[in-house]
Amino acid sequence: MIGQDGGVPIPPLRRAPVQRRSAERLGRILDACAELLDETGYEDLSTRAVAERAGVPIGSVYRFFSNKRAMAEALAHRNLDEYAARVTERLAASGADGGGWREAMDVVVDEYLAMKRGAPGFALVEFGMPVPVTATPDQPNHLVADRLRELLGERLGLQESGEAGERVRVAFLLAVEAADALLRLAFRVHPEGDPVIVAETKELLRAYLAGVLD
Repeated sequence: MIGQDGGVPIPPLRRAPVQRRSAERLGRILDACAELLDETGYEDLSTRAVAERAGVPIGSVYRFFSNKRAMAEALAHRNLDEYAARVTERLAASGADGGGWREAMDVVVDEYLAMKRGAPGFALVEFGMPVPVTATPDQPNHLVADRLRELLGERLGLQESGEAGERVRVAFLLAVEAADALLRLAFRVHPEGDPVIVAETKELLRAYLAGVLD
């Protein structure tokens, strides 16, 4: 997966696209993967079906991915890049001060909801494939929390080091974990995300983060 800055690809790509045509082909493969996840689910997803939907030879899929799981993981990385870009764009549009961290947290939640409701394949993959419940640093919620902390750090004047920095890091992780659990509940209750649960999730985040960010 190539990040928004066009930097070094990150796993699970087998080979990085070095030309625009190759990058465009990778994009079509991931688009096809996302569409088929919505249509068939993960269990019935196949690399051959993705190749056919993308209009590329099956060898092009295997050039980038060893199997369908690697392909879905790459889609998850792309989702995280897109999510960060959407949050950044919304915050930039809100002006210099942007209403502080409370508005920023609302944007973080609202852009997640927008992707959950409309981004192809996002309902199944989101920001990472299902993983065992262990405290490994590469779990999806760890990645999301770190990305949001980096994205919002300068804007909110967050501490980056020392005891205060560690407290901020833990606070972002706990906030992401709590929001993840509650918003999953919101979508179990209502296909578009129960508005009452969404509103209460925002209130919970504000109440918890006030002790760290105010």
